[in-house]
Amino acid sequence: MMRNQFGAKPTNQDLKKYSSSDNWDGNKFINLEKTGMNISFQDIPKLLYKQFCEKKGREPKIPIPVAEFKRKDFLAPSDNAKFIWYGHSVILMRIKGQTMLIDPMFGSNAAPISPFSVKRFSKNTLDIIEKLPGIDLLLISHDHYDHLDYDSIKLLKSKVKRFGVALGVSRHLKKWNIPMDNISEFDWWDKIDFEGIEITFTPSRHFSGRGLKDRAKSLWGGWAFKTFNENIWFSGDGGYGKHFKEVGERLGPFDFGFMECGQYNEKWHQIHMFPEESVQAAIDAKADKIMAVHWAAFALAQHHWKDPIERFTIKAQEMGISNSRPQIGELFSVKSQQTKNWWEKID
Repeated sequence: MMRNQFGAKPTNQDLKKYSSSDNWDGNKFINLEKTGMNISFQDIPKLLYKQFCEKKGREPKIPIPVAEFKRKDFLAPSDNAKFIWYGHSVILMRIKGQTMLIDPMFGSNAAPISPFSVKRFSKNTLDIIEKLPGIDLLLISHDHYDHLDYDSIKLLKSKVKRFGVALGVSRHLKKWNIPMDNISEFDWWDKIDFEGIEITFTPSRHFSGRGLKDRAKSLWGGWAFKTFNENIWFSGDGGYGKHFKEVGERLGPFDFGFMECGQYNEKWHQIHMFPEESVQAAIDAKADKIMAVHWAAFALAQHHWKDPIERFTIKAQEMGISNSRPQIGELFSVKSQQTKNWWEKID
């Protein structure tokens, strides 16, 4: 049913639970810095026209191919973490024999409310789920549709042992018939030891919500993963801010950082970084090698679809920081950097 896509509204019991968070102001979750969007009522018709009518350059002319999943290679024992990026912010990880999945938006539409659809750049990505191995831990950074997808969760839930989610997101999973006993919620800086992997939920500068009445009624953030020999960070969505240096001071340095880069605009600059800021954020957080995510799947802003990776790559080279550029679906690790500009072959 379409209404299931919206998830669940917070109950009074939920709101009482949120009130124990330092990031709850009595009515909503808040950022560490004043954050907003510079959009007036008069701007909305023009923005909607650009979003749904002016698509030239914002989407590739042909579907972006996805590399075939190589189960044997992915599951093969290794002392080093392995990754597969499936476009946007979807990261499949293998760390210390554990399979983890971040923000599994495999769906074909990032705004599943007709007529406001936002189609994916790659085809048949929901079919990937059937090929994946069991997921030991599925992590959700926040509840926006381009990160928490109902159709994907429906197909994944029988494969997943545990869910780790931002504070407040569990109510959606509960509505989708996932047992609460299988879900752990995280406030900023909460951490767990998961099979020898220290996982910490880190702050970001963003917001949340799936409907008209639940804005900022769940938290948002990123994820850090520390083992005896590697330290990995996923920044989560958000604008540039002072929290990046705090993440680096408390949890860095990082061997590898997945950096949000895409869907930006001057009118919402405080909730989505420009590419140059994404590189600077990685430097602030003390990341040694980096990769741009949150692009190559959906046109949620007015920039050219290649703009995020081109600007990110130029800035990373200028700053002397290693920038991995794997194809969608390609297996890689911290040590096996992928540096081909694959997008140049796609118009």
